[in-house]
Amino acid sequence: MGDRWHVEVDRSVCIGSGMCVGTAPGDFTLDAARQSHPAAPERDPSEPVMDAAEGCPVEAITITLVETGEPVFPPEE
Repeated sequence: MGDRWHVEVDRSVCIGSGMCVGTAPGDFTLDAARQSHPAAPERDPSEPVMDAAEGCPVEAITITLVETGEPVFPPEE
């Protein structure tokens, strides 16, 4: 887990459930419109952030490798 991650939330998909904030407090925030934002778009790999992405009910969170853009989550099929 040495590669840095780029974390992004597709706000056109986000329903503001807050699951990401509950799963990874401090890593995601909700704005006044209840849209999620990553606290740090570029970050070291983190199990809570991965858990938040996997637990997002509408799959609005994507994680890619900063250097290559290779998908981390969701994985390529």
